[in-house]
Amino acid sequence: MRNSFRIKRLVTAIPGLDTVLGGGFPEYSFNLLAGSPGSGKTTLAHQIMFALASPQRSAIYFTALGEPPLKTLRYQQQFSFFDPHQVNRSIKFINLAPELLSGDHVQLLNYISEQVQRFGPALVFIDSFRSILRASSDLQHNSRRLQQFIQQLGVQMTSWQATTFLIGEYEAPQVESSTIFTIADGILWLSQLNHRDTLIRKIQIIKMRGQAQSLGKHHFRISDDGITIYPRAVLDHTLPALPIGEAGRLSSGIAALDTMLGGGIPRGYAVLVVGPSGAGKSICASQFLHAGIEAGEPGVIASFEKGPEQLLNRRLHQMVASGQVGLIDTFRLDLSLDEILHNLLSRIQQMQARRVVIDSLSGCELALAGQLRADFRENLSRLISILTSRGLTVLMTAELEDRYGSLSFNVDGNAIMADIIIMQRYIELNGALQRVIAVIKVRGSDHSKALHFYQVEQEQLVIGAALSDYRGILTGQPAAATGQNS
Repeated sequence: MRNSFRIKRLVTAIPGLDTVLGGGFPEYSFNLLAGSPGSGKTTLAHQIMFALASPQRSAIYFTALGEPPLKTLRYQQQFSFFDPHQVNRSIKFINLAPELLSGDHVQLLNYISEQVQRFGPALVFIDSFRSILRASSDLQHNSRRLQQFIQQLGVQMTSWQATTFLIGEYEAPQVESSTIFTIADGILWLSQLNHRDTLIRKIQIIKMRGQAQSLGKHHFRISDDGITIYPRAVLDHTLPALPIGEAGRLSSGIAALDTMLGGGIPRGYAVLVVGPSGAGKSICASQFLHAGIEAGEPGVIASFEKGPEQLLNRRLHQMVASGQVGLIDTFRLDLSLDEILHNLLSRIQQMQARRVVIDSLSGCELALAGQLRADFRENLSRLISILTSRGLTVLMTAELEDRYGSLSFNVDGNAIMADIIIMQRYIELNGALQRVIAVIKVRGSDHSKALHFYQVEQEQLVIGAALSDYRGILTGQPAAATGQNS
C-alpha cells in the first residue's frame, strides 16, 4: 500500500476554533468567512491572521471596505490579540480602494497577484470580497463573466502557494447560488440572532475539505480578547456504560432519604429534586455535595439562583469558599448551554469532580434566554447525557407550583430526563402547612412509595415519620421525627 499524502494543518490556538475545524486550517486552502453584517467576520479574520503570522509565515491583508484601513485598525487594536510589532514586519495591509475605482476586475486581479508575488506571503486575506464584485459593474450584470472571474481567482490563489481567506457579507439564501461557495475549500458561516433583547452569535463550519469538522452551530462570544468559540458538545458513545451493580450507590447526604431510595443514588444517575419555593431543594443539594466531600468525591455546582456572593446556604458558601466545591459563574442572562457545559467540564476536570449540581432548571431556562423552550429541553437532555455518560452523578433542582391538592411534578416535560425524581411539597394538617417528601421514581430499582414528613433544621433536611403512620389527625399531636440527617 502506498503512503498517502498528509496535508499540514495550521493551528490557530484561538479558543474553540481548531476543535470545530477538525484540527486547524489545511495549508494552501482557500477559505471563505461569510455571514451577515456585524457578525464578527473581520474580527475573526484579524484574530486568525495575528495567530498564524510570523517572520517565517508572513501575511497580506487586502482591504476593499468603504472605510479606510486605518479606521479598521484603530478598532482592531482594542483587542488583546493585536500585536503592533507584527504590522509592516510579518503583516502588511494594502488598501484596494484606488484600484476599485476603475471598475475593471481584470486590472484589480492583476494588481492583487502582483502584490502577492512581490511579497511572497503564506497567508492572504481579502476583505471584503463582495465589495470587489459590487465595484465591478461588468460582473454584476453578467453571471457568466462573474463565474469566469471567480474561477480565474481560484486558479490564481492556487498558484500563490498561500492559505487564502476571503471575507464577505452573504445572506443564507445566497449560499447555494454563489459560485464562490462551490470552489472554496473551507466555508465558515457566522450569524447573529436577536432574541428577547439578547444577541446570540453562532458559527458553523459549512465545508472543510479533507478533514472531519464538528457539525452543527457553535455559540461564540466576542470579548476584549477577541472571539471565543464554545464547540457544541456531543455524547461520546465510545465511553463504557456504568452498570448499576458494578457502579455502586452514593449517599445523598441524608440517611433516611437513602433508605427511601432503596440504598442511595446509583452512580452516574441524574436526580431531579422538585418542590415549591422554600421547600429546601437547595439545602438537599448542599447535603449531596457535602456527602461527596466526606466520601472523597469533589463536586461542582452551577447556581442560577444566586451569584457567588449571594449563596444563602451557609454550609454551601463555606464549601465553595474553601475550594472543596467548584462554583460555575452562570449569573449572566445571555449564556448558551454549550458555554455552560464548557465551563462545567473544565471545572470538573480541574477538580476531578464526581458530583454535579444544577440549581435550578427554572433559573437555567431564564439564563438561556436566547433559546426556545423546545431547544432548551433538547439541549438540557444533551447536557445531562454527556455528564452522566462520564460517570458523573447529577442532581438538579426545579421549581414546582404546589397547588396543595395535586401531585403535578412533570416540570414542563423535563422529568423524563431524570433517572430519579424526589418530590417535596406542602400539605395542610390541623390548620398548618407541613412539609412532606416522596421518591417518585428510581430507574431500574425498587424504592419507598411513602410520603414522609420532614423539617429543615440548621440548614439540613431531617426526615421523619411516614404520613401513613401519622396519628395526630385524631390526637392533635404531630408525629415525632424518626429520620437521621448526615
